[in-house]
Amino acid sequence: MRQSNIIDEIHKIRQDYAERFNNDLHAICQDAIHKQGCTNRQVIPANPKPIQNSYLNVNIASKAKEEMGSK
Repeated sequence: MRQSNIIDEIHKIRQDYAERFNNDLHAICQDAIHKQGCTNRQVIPANPKPIQNSYLNVNIASKAKEEMGSK
């Protein structure tokens, strides 16, 4: 399968960006948060939706909270 030049360029940009932070994911995320704060756009955090496991018919988020509370 042949990759396009655009895909190669995206990979190169991503690799260069990660190398600026020594591939430290925490530092990369902190930079992204800083960049978000520098814009004039309103950042609206997404509220995670609870995961429903239909096989077990259990709300996984609620189950985890119950288990954490019992410890």
